Amino acid sequence: MATEELHPETAIARTPLYQLALEQKARLTAFAGWEMAVQYIGIAQEHQAVRTSAGMFDISHMGKFTFKGKQLISHLQPLVPSDLSRLKPGESQYSVLLNPQGGILDDIIFYYQGEDNGEQRGVMIVNAATRSRDKAWMFAQLESYPVDFEDLSLAKVLIAVQGPKAIAFLQQFVKDDLTPIKAFGHLDTTILEQPAFIARTGYTGEDGFEVMVDPEVGVELWRNLVAAGVVPCGLGARDTLRLEAAMALYGQDIDESTTPLEAGLGWVVHLDSKGDFIGREALEQQKANGVERRLVGLQMQGRYIARHGYPVLHNGEAVGVITSGTLAPTLGQPIALAYVPTNLAQIGQQLEVEVRGKSYPAVVVKKPFYRSPTRLSSK
Repeated sequence: MATEELHPETAIARTPLYQLALEQKARLTAFAGWEMAVQYIGIAQEHQAVRTSAGMFDISHMGKFTFKGKQLISHLQPLVPSDLSRLKPGESQYSVLLNPQGGILDDIIFYYQGEDNGEQRGVMIVNAATRSRDKAWMFAQLESYPVDFEDLSLAKVLIAVQGPKAIAFLQQFVKDDLTPIKAFGHLDTTILEQPAFIARTGYTGEDGFEVMVDPEVGVELWRNLVAAGVVPCGLGARDTLRLEAAMALYGQDIDESTTPLEAGLGWVVHLDSKGDFIGREALEQQKANGVERRLVGLQMQGRYIARHGYPVLHNGEAVGVITSGTLAPTLGQPIALAYVPTNLAQIGQQLEVEVRGKSYPAVVVKKPFYRSPTRLSSK
């Protein structure tokens, strides 16, 4: 496997769209070593734009890896609990990288691009905060295999165009018809007459696309989409949108101390259809013994918001902790995710959350908190 020198990401970084954020008077914040827009016109307005029309996010900070090699899929299979051999060209799989204890090192999406001249190709998107660690980990796992690996994280722009009208706004700049692409489908095409990778994926609970292009193309595309009426959105709306859709955030809702079975991600663990993978023994044992805690959705029974780190109580005793919480703009109610013992994870279970020294009632509700009527199914 090809190697390259690994550099620690210590200095604050800026994406190629940073100047556009300044022009559009975005409010900036530090996130995972990057200076990013947290909001433009306001979190509530941006959230509403994505739910009703279309909004776009600069997610160029995300890690972007490409792989190429003979029998690539078989070499990647031990790295994830999901059966990648199921994928056909143009399909993708949300999955997780695991440690031997079954803990989640990162959550990823792998896009299988197919085979050219006997070599299989794929793209993997990983979290910004874990990019260097993920890269080093994959080098270690794949070093004995003839796999070409390239880190395009700093060389490409990634823009997410999300919302029920995303396809109409984006289509005018794309050569190929986007309509036939299914959820979690993708293709190589051209945008503004330049090469582009487009996937029908996202992190908002809405239909939409993620577009990977060269920086100059990304700047031009962003300007064109703004002119067409797409609302620029920041990390604030991205967080409220993903939480309404009950999508896990790495470092808060999932991490090395949580397994996919605890986190409600059992659907990415394909124990019956694939061979050995890192963490398999631990997950088999956990499944056989029963999961002791689960990540549940909570709805506060009042106006108080449960924040990350707040204790979850039952009969006055601490039984869990809030991982994410917000006032859901679409629902107008405070919602949260929390780990609680399995015997307290049933829908309708009454619990309390400690907010600044006082306890307030909450109830376990079905996830997701919000389901888009226009989002495509990946099935």
